Amino acid sequence: MPKTDPNSGGVRLECGGELTFSTVSAWEREAQQILKQVKAGDRVILDLTGCEKMDSAGVAFCLNLKRRIAQKDCLFEVLPPKGGQASEVLQVFRIKKPKAVEKEKEGFLEHAGFLVYAFANACLEMLTLFVDTLYYTVKGAFSKKTPVRWAHVVEQMVRIGLESLGIIALLSFLVGLTVALQSAYQLRRFGANIYIADLLGVAMTREMGPLMTAILVAGRSGASIAAEISTMVITEEVDALRTMGIHPVRFLVVPRFLGATIMQPLLTVTSDLLGIMGGFVIAVFYLGLGINAFTKELIEALFIKDLLTGLVKSVAFAWIIVFVAAFRGFRVRGGAEGVGLATTASVVQAIFMVIAADAFFSLLFYFGD
Repeated sequence: MPKTDPNSGGVRLECGGELTFSTVSAWEREAQQILKQVKAGDRVILDLTGCEKMDSAGVAFCLNLKRRIAQKDCLFEVLPPKGGQASEVLQVFRIKKPKAVEKEKEGFLEHAGFLVYAFANACLEMLTLFVDTLYYTVKGAFSKKTPVRWAHVVEQMVRIGLESLGIIALLSFLVGLTVALQSAYQLRRFGANIYIADLLGVAMTREMGPLMTAILVAGRSGASIAAEISTMVITEEVDALRTMGIHPVRFLVVPRFLGATIMQPLLTVTSDLLGIMGGFVIAVFYLGLGINAFTKELIEALFIKDLLTGLVKSVAFAWIIVFVAAFRGFRVRGGAEGVGLATTASVVQAIFMVIAADAFFSLLFYFGD
């Protein structure tokens, strides 16, 4: 029962007999009365000298009482039973907050060195992936033991090419129509309506067609490749392939590499044609050009070199998309969150590298004329 201790000027709670799971509820009611009486600065004594038996519930009660009394800014004291077991238990179970370890701030040179090292390591891994892919592609074309999985290549051609055909055709038509519409106003002012065919033909075959196709394929198929490979890494399917003696690059990357290499130029040609058709609609129905005049001017403006430039770009873009997607897929860390991060990084990095490569090829072909 709670008692006032005149000697110490505090409140005493005498817990005699058993302090166990079956009796702790009664002692809790006594403790609540004490908590209502005391105020900041008071002294609370938990007298366990008469306690004969205590289990884990009793220890939990003592610790909880100590915590609540501390919250009221009161002094807490424990009088242990014979042998001092309760006091020892309270000391053992006391929660101590670990000290926060202060991290040393990373210096500028250290951070720069880490970035350089990470970049060099990533370049080395990308180069290794590129060499392995070319090796197993060439080897598979002439080897009977490890041939190219042509059935899987055809499957990837369908997924990368045919399933992307609709969206690429629609957007190419709309972009060609928009470019022609924006250019028609200026050409009409100078009476140069006929040159809409030259503008569309060169722009679509050399730049717009390959670039739009690559961006759409990177966002659609590149993300799919990165997500599929990263999921296989997380679920340890890639480790299972290595255990069975199958190189993951030969099994996963080579079919996608061949499928993209074959289908990307075909998709680019489709984009060129649909983009020119979109411009053709504006030229005929807005500028009033005749079909024969538009076609003749287009044929005279285009050269084989223009078509080959777009096709070379498309192959390079296909390689970039596949290698970046596979690279990000194999480097995934963590679980489902890692798959999402790898997919996002694959799309962003592939589009960036495609645009950078397009600028490089444009300068190369311009100064190479």
